[in-house]
Amino acid sequence: MHPQSGASFVQIDERPLNRRQKGLITAAVLGTMLEFFDFFIVAFILTVVSGPWHLTFGQSAFILLTAGVGAIIGSFVFGALADRWGRRKMFMATILIFSIGTGALALVPEGGWLVFGLLRLVVGFGVGGLIVVDVPLVQEFVPSRRRGFLGALVVMFVPLGSLLGSASAAFLGPLIGWRGLVLLGLLPALVSIYVRTQVPESPTWLIQQGRPEDARSSVAWILDIPPSEVILPESIDTPDTRWRDMFRYRRSIGFTWLNSLAVQMAYYGINLWGPTLVAMTMGTSPADAAFLFLFVSLAGFIGRVVGARASDVFGRRRTGLVAMLGATLAIVAIALFHSQTIGGVALFYPILIIGWAFLDASFSVGLPYWSEMFPTNIRASGVGAAYGFGGLGKIVGPAALAAISGAGTVLTPKATSDAIGPAF
Repeated sequence: MHPQSGASFVQIDERPLNRRQKGLITAAVLGTMLEFFDFFIVAFILTVVSGPWHLTFGQSAFILLTAGVGAIIGSFVFGALADRWGRRKMFMATILIFSIGTGALALVPEGGWLVFGLLRLVVGFGVGGLIVVDVPLVQEFVPSRRRGFLGALVVMFVPLGSLLGSASAAFLGPLIGWRGLVLLGLLPALVSIYVRTQVPESPTWLIQQGRPEDARSSVAWILDIPPSEVILPESIDTPDTRWRDMFRYRRSIGFTWLNSLAVQMAYYGINLWGPTLVAMTMGTSPADAAFLFLFVSLAGFIGRVVGARASDVFGRRRTGLVAMLGATLAIVAIALFHSQTIGGVALFYPILIIGWAFLDASFSVGLPYWSEMFPTNIRASGVGAAYGFGGLGKIVGPAALAAISGAGTVLTPKATSDAIGPAF
């Protein structure tokens, strides 16, 4: 942790998690999981409206990419605002923005692809903000020895959000239509209501703002004890909060930005191509490939859990190094051995499963680690800038794979066996 990472409340560190801390963690987990439900539901909706709306490739690309652009902007903006105006306020604001933005899609007139895309920009703006606000909020309410795992827990269930989106499209889509599906996107707003009525502001942030008595009340709430029993830190530093101050920490900026870019470039690039490559290398139908890819997603979820737990036991740096090295070796192995088989099974598939576990583990280690590399007064700004810069990987990764392979497009990749080696 950065030596100036903020005030420490011994009473929070010494006590086990209670129901209020668990309630806050649950709210953050649900918020992040449901934000990715909102974020990815458009992929299923587009298959429904593209025909009736007679969408061109450019129009479809606009609808798909606007949310990614909005997420990059939202990460920078809300990271800075959370340091200036508070974690709690920005947590609620981001949830309301992407929830209302998604629900408003139900009002888009038939063929209104431009309005649809602009609303998706709003959704992405909120989505990019939430993920960089809720991790610091949770970490500043829980024992320091468990911040790695509990901070990672916030992003651990992200894959379930996209899974929930696919299940909703498959089972509810025929009953309620695409407009009914986007109205489900209003559900995360309930999380915002809970935080608004139950959760106080981060005590660490309040201390940094020179509001010790408010911080005392916040700790008293989370521990369910009288404010008079709360022991404030002996020394309280209240520096000015300026976004540009994070650039004083050049090593933190250099590491977090490059780490975020590397992980997101590999994650989104391979994720877009994954089902297509599994179908090709395993010689299966798209439906069977989708089923096989479920095991890849499951391996990723297990990787997030193991990585988060290991980061508290062995440290963020060591765990992150193992996760990134494992993912790198798997990618190299795919490039070298993708065409070989053992027992009739292409090596590409089992190596992808192993590599995906390491790649997802790097996500669950990365975000909490970035949060700990900046002092409290610019913590959310640092995480937001890193996540926002890394968001370029969501565009660069798929585009690079498409360009290197020379086949298909970013949105509809068509890989060939010869392209797998150079692409990976």
